Amino acid sequence: MAHQTLSAALHGLLETEADHLTVGTIVERVGDRGFGLLLLVLSLPSALPVPAAGYSVPFGMILLLLAIQMLAGRQRPVFPARMERVKLGRKSAGRLLRGGERLFRFLEWIVRPRLRWIGSRGGRAFMGLLVLVMALLMMIPIPMTNTFPALVIFLIGVGLTEEDGLFALAACMAGVLAVLLYGALIYAIIVYGPEVVTTIKDAIRSLLP
Repeated sequence: MAHQTLSAALHGLLETEADHLTVGTIVERVGDRGFGLLLLVLSLPSALPVPAAGYSVPFGMILLLLAIQMLAGRQRPVFPARMERVKLGRKSAGRLLRGGERLFRFLEWIVRPRLRWIGSRGGRAFMGLLVLVMALLMMIPIPMTNTFPALVIFLIGVGLTEEDGLFALAACMAGVLAVLLYGALIYAIIVYGPEVVTTIKDAIRSLLP
């Protein structure tokens, strides 16, 4: 089978004529292609610069379950029926297609199979541990702070999908930065109070186009 590009894989997963796309449908379309594509798709709503509101907690829970299964050494993800019914609206799926495909076309020039330890049992378990930590950070109810950990999960998904261990190491470094960022934010809230979140949020918005 010819290698499928990241942008083509995303298009095949998210393209739908129905009013919504369920997690169960995405899992079915992923088939035997592993955890990487699921990490990519489920982290995209929060990882994009303009995230889709309302997906961080439900998708964070699904990503948490994915991480546990990676740690357990499963070859194929399995979800409870309730999680498989989580929906991604057609409008949101279209927005993810447009934003994700542009990002993937850029990444396709960078990623390639190398340092293939990431595909080993130990490599996937290590990535699973990092996904677990990032999924927990995604679900912390602090506005506009879930993008960074979701982006780390996205990068891990790219590394797993393309068997690029070097890219995965870059994701690990980004994960360390995410932990430090959250640690600094929690410290700031303790010292200066919850209103510091509003100040940080306004600063972030001023930087966005």
